[in-house]
Amino acid sequence: MANLLEISDLSYKKNQRTILADINLDLTPGKIVALLGENGAGKTTLMRIICSMAKNYQGVVKVAGFSREAERKEHTSFTDGLTGFGGSTKVKEIVKFFEVIYQDFDKEEFSLLLEFMRLNQDMRLSQMSKGMREKLVIALTFARKADLYLLDEPFSGIDAMARKKIINSIIRWKDEQATILISDHFVNEIASMLDEVVIIKGNTIYAHKSTEEIRANNVSVEEYYEGLYQGEEE
Repeated sequence: MANLLEISDLSYKKNQRTILADINLDLTPGKIVALLGENGAGKTTLMRIICSMAKNYQGVVKVAGFSREAERKEHTSFTDGLTGFGGSTKVKEIVKFFEVIYQDFDKEEFSLLLEFMRLNQDMRLSQMSKGMREKLVIALTFARKADLYLLDEPFSGIDAMARKKIINSIIRWKDEQATILISDHFVNEIASMLDEVVIIKGNTIYAHKSTEEIRANNVSVEEYYEGLYQGEEE
């Protein structure tokens, strides 16, 4: 099976500080993969590089066989924040923007997702709580027909009940051959839907395992992840 995501010898520095080094990672189509690591490990940076938002890296990144930044953008959907929009902006105005920028944006699918999130298109960003904004971002992300979805801490402000409902529905929102790479602190809550786990530690890919392999040792995904840091806090 051809890889959907291919990263070779990737390194990235910012302000002369190494953020990522010697990153090599391949992901196949149709998977849901957790990207785990401590705060500051470089998870967000890696996602921003994949979707062409972060520049000046060393190495090769390919999505669906494409390495050019403009082409990678066309094949990835990233849960980027809504920082470019003012508080008075209505949801329907953001929709118009997405329709212009992304040819694969499905307005009908977005309407269904917005209804699922219990939001409406006349709401202004200033009227929304952090959790409501995160729901909006998730709806915008999955309204695109992308090959690779990059979810960067998508649930941090969403209450537990709504979070569970969204997690249980995510697999229905993507095409069968699309892959999701999700960074999240609620490891135990997303574990049931995961196919693989990628862990960044020490600026590089420390581990990349299937959840089947992890559970074969009678260890949960959360226990495996936490076990990698045992003794380091002492």
